[in-house]
Order: sequence, then C-alpha cells, then structure tokens
Amino acid sequence: MARMKDKYIALKPELQADLGIKNPMQIPALEKIIISVGAGFAMKDNKLIQNIEDTITTIAGQKATTVIAKKSVAGFKVREGMPVGIRVTLRGEKMYNFFDRLVSMALPRVKDFRGVPRNGFDGRGNYNFGLQEQLIFPEVSYDSIMQIHGMNITVVTSAESDKAGFALLEKMGMPFTKGSN
Repeated sequence: MARMKDKYIALKPELQADLGIKNPMQIPALEKIIISVGAGFAMKDNKLIQNIEDTITTIAGQKATTVIAKKSVAGFKVREGMPVGIRVTLRGEKMYNFFDRLVSMALPRVKDFRGVPRNGFDGRGNYNFGLQEQLIFPEVSYDSIMQIHGMNITVVTSAESDKAGFALLEKMGMPFTKGSN
C-alpha cells in the first residue's frame, strides 16, 4: 500500500476530532489529482506536444492525454481540432504515490521555495496551484525535454469547505506558506 495512504488512514481520527465531525464517513479525503499543461505555445509542433505528453506521463506514472480544441477562436489563433493542452487524472494508488513524490521530493527542489500559496482553494475544499517547470521531478531528465514548461495541479478532496480541505492537506504534509489564510 502507498505510504501516503497509510499516513492518511493514521491521521483520520485526529482530523475527525479537529474538525468536530461526528460521522466518520464525512472525514475529508483525497478524491483525485489532475495534472494539466496548457500547451497553446506548441499547437503547431506535434513533436513538442508529444514530448510534453511523454514528460507528464513519466511524472504521473499514468498515460497523459492530449486535449483538443472544441471550438475555433480567432483571437488565440486556435482552430477546432488543434491540440491545446495535456492532462492526466490520477486516482487511488497512483494518486497517493504522486502526492507523496510531490510533497517529499519535488516541491523541496523548487528554487527559493517558501511553501505553496494558501489562497488556491476554490470554496469547496479543492486546491489548485501551479509549478513553473517540470524539472523539479526527479524522474524527468534534462536531456529528454525539448522545452521547459509549467503545469497546473488540482487536488480534489471530498471536503465540504476550504477549512476542512486545508486541514486535510496540511496534515498530509502539503507545505503551505507561513502566515494568515
């Protein structure tokens, strides 16, 4: 079983007490993690799109998919059917493994890292944040990438509120910035 899942199971009673939850089924949990890359800069370069897809697949440990434009938008020079991004949704064991690697290996490698911002919650307990480059993950080799790109990571929880989502992620080891919420 994943190390992070064991950690979550161990901290469930503490989380239940801190949040004042009576029903153990209402204790917040991680549901899924979505990693996405807006690749509009690479629309016309299929090799670069494939390289980004391969990189995200390596990071996630699961096959990433290319997102195709549904509509044409002249202002962005996007035509229907063009590749505009890459995404992968992780659940279960792979989600816990990725979260473990993210908080224990990748985030500490960010230059001048002071924690992830606290204001990335959406009002329903889900958390969004962006990373500037894919090189912070140890499994990505510098020689294999064609262009440095960032990514957006969304952590979807079963929490009802931002307070409960924050408590869950903080107890699971997410390094939030110090200071007020």
